Amino acid sequence: MTASPRSTPADTARAAALASRDLVVDLARVACILLVVVIHLLMIGVGYAPDGALVVSRPLEAQPWFAAATWVGQIMPLFFAVGGFTALAAWRSLSRRGGDATAFVRGRVLRLSGPSLPLFAFFAVVLGAATLAGVDPALLDTVATGAGSPLWFLAAFLIAQCAVPWMTQLHARAPRATLALLAAGAVVVDAVRVATGITEIGLVNLLFVWLFVQQLGFWYADGWFRRRRIATLVGIAAAAYLVIWPLVAAGWYSPDMLVNLNPPTVPLLLLGIAQISLLSALHRPLDALMHRRAAQAVVYLVGSRAMTVYLWHLPVIIMVEGLSLLIPGAAPEPGSPAWWLTRPIMFVVVLAVVFAIAPLLVRFERLPTTIPAGRRAPSPLVTAIAMVLAIVPPFLVMQWFLDLQLAIVGTVLVALALLLLRPRRVIGPLAAAT
Repeated sequence: MTASPRSTPADTARAAALASRDLVVDLARVACILLVVVIHLLMIGVGYAPDGALVVSRPLEAQPWFAAATWVGQIMPLFFAVGGFTALAAWRSLSRRGGDATAFVRGRVLRLSGPSLPLFAFFAVVLGAATLAGVDPALLDTVATGAGSPLWFLAAFLIAQCAVPWMTQLHARAPRATLALLAAGAVVVDAVRVATGITEIGLVNLLFVWLFVQQLGFWYADGWFRRRRIATLVGIAAAAYLVIWPLVAAGWYSPDMLVNLNPPTVPLLLLGIAQISLLSALHRPLDALMHRRAAQAVVYLVGSRAMTVYLWHLPVIIMVEGLSLLIPGAAPEPGSPAWWLTRPIMFVVVLAVVFAIAPLLVRFERLPTTIPAGRRAPSPLVTAIAMVLAIVPPFLVMQWFLDLQLAIVGTVLVALALLLLRPRRVIGPLAAAT
């Protein structure tokens, strides 16, 4: 995009900024988040049957085509891949400015864990108040489990993102060997899990699977996928899907790719290959789309509130579904034709509510990562401790689902992590020198 003779300095600056970005990555990131919202809207069904009875169900999972659809709709691998692309760019930019691994990890923890603090605190207050009010514990457990489920992502994504400074070194030295070792590790972990029947062994693949997919983002950033012909990329994607098929047919993995998410398994690794290949194959038309101002506006709007949309959409969905029960005709029987027709309306309403509360949460999504003059950054040890504290709560949610106790633990640990990462006051002779 070149500046026209009538371009203003602002237009020229905007064009330069756009030229330095891969707008298709921005689009993919936003599309992944919005698809998650759509899927959850279709999975949560609360309404009235024709006889007036309250019905709570999961309509999307009841469809005969649901498992097959997850082979396309399970987009977490793509999110981790594009996350690898953006993280690599951020790390290289920080390195050019003299930043080190500690500064990078500190920034990732602040940006990813900051938005989770108000959510943990919200659940601690709401669940605590509901418990004191005598609300049915089974109902609270169901609501908390559903509304808090997106938090699992923070544990896996934080682990992958905080490993970027070291994984980029391996990528620079031996990119093929790094991918091969990560893939082999994922296969071995799954083999041991299947052979022993111990599901928890699969947690080791939080490293192997997600770091492999993140490495694909590094390869994308270096242009490997873009240099391939479209036919080659489509062939790679088809081959990845074909490899998944016998693994599922053998009974080692569920045909439902959502089931294969936690713990992560080899099929997700293969989905990552297919998805980043297809994204690359479609890069030219998607890039043309992203050079339209309307598309840029939508992507910027959602992207600037990405963590808020992701973390808060499920609590909002549950709230909106609950309120719809009070409006005559607004809560049709889940799975009925009327229910499906109301989903687009619900999608708009949920996003509207999320963006309405976003101004209250934006300070947590934009925690400053710079170190002011006269201050110093936390030490590597303190930063590492903060990273662990930030990872523990979402990891516990991933394993045991959210409840009042975990909401309180999450609030305390994440708050402590953010406090540890605050810039320190310089004291002594160094302070006088500054």
